[in-house]
Amino acid sequence: MHPIALQLLEHMNLSVEGLRSKPWDEFAMSGAPPLHFVFTGWDLAAGEVCPIWLGALMTAHWGVPDPAAVEGDDKLGWLAFRDAFRSLENRIKVFVSLPLASLDNLKLQARLDEIGKQTE
Repeated sequence: MHPIALQLLEHMNLSVEGLRSKPWDEFAMSGAPPLHFVFTGWDLAAGEVCPIWLGALMTAHWGVPDPAAVEGDDKLGWLAFRDAFRSLENRIKVFVSLPLASLDNLKLQARLDEIGKQTE
């Protein structure tokens, strides 16, 4: 994991214990927990080939600029990671407030896509 990402999480009083980057295929292995939602996050990921997920799950692209790609001093890196954190945090808050039980799959997919297009 990027050192600034870990520092930011610690600064926000969030535990970083046990956090690590994980390849997507770790979640496709036998015995992996079932996934109901898969979100891609970095703008560059929108053009990448994504795995085919088996089972009934929803996918959406919630693109933000990749903060690890920012060049410059640590201050610029901190700003980029903070902006990415804030953007994703806002989208997650909207997501968890959705009335999941009352949305059919088409409406839910539309809402997930709308959330991904949100700007601050």
